[in-house]
Amino acid sequence: MWLEWRRMFASGTKRRQQRSIDLYEKTKVFRVYHPTVVWGTIQTAEYAAEILRQVVDFYEIPDDVEEGVAKRMERQQYLYRGDRRYNVILGEQALYTRFGDANIMRGQLDRLLAVMTLPRLSLGIIPTKAAYRIWPGNAFTTFDDRMVMVETYSAELTVTQPREIALYNRAFSLLQQSALYGKPVRELISDALDDLDG
Repeated sequence: MWLEWRRMFASGTKRRQQRSIDLYEKTKVFRVYHPTVVWGTIQTAEYAAEILRQVVDFYEIPDDVEEGVAKRMERQQYLYRGDRRYNVILGEQALYTRFGDANIMRGQLDRLLAVMTLPRLSLGIIPTKAAYRIWPGNAFTTFDDRMVMVETYSAELTVTQPREIALYNRAFSLLQQSALYGKPVRELISDALDDLDG
């Protein structure tokens, strides 16, 4: 299903954020790939506000950034309850893509250091100089083996065909092979924090 953002955001950002909460309630295993931006569920409120402010401006929609951020933050409750599993891969670029000022970025990077210790979350980062086993492609999220969401500038694509979902799962597996985990991830985040001070 192809759903234009203009239609989804006709009344602002809150509706789309609520849709995510509904999906989270039904999902046990997430596979998330974001090459250039920190994934929404592990964002700070300040970082999320900067992104949603850009959404409001770009699509020229009603300004409900506060409500949208509140809903995005509400989704974080699932990181701490239930038996869900979050497999998240970010590109190293996500640590440097600037939303807001240095303080907002510092807060976001500190948040990454905190959440990577959660038992339900596996956070991998693909270093800029890593050899990719598959081309980087678009950001996507798989919800169990039921569906995949792919975000573009114009729309959100929801994939439900099992053969296509299997391709996204295969791509995720190949991306995992390029990602670092644990202490090397902390070092990459620390380098990005140092860069803010430099």
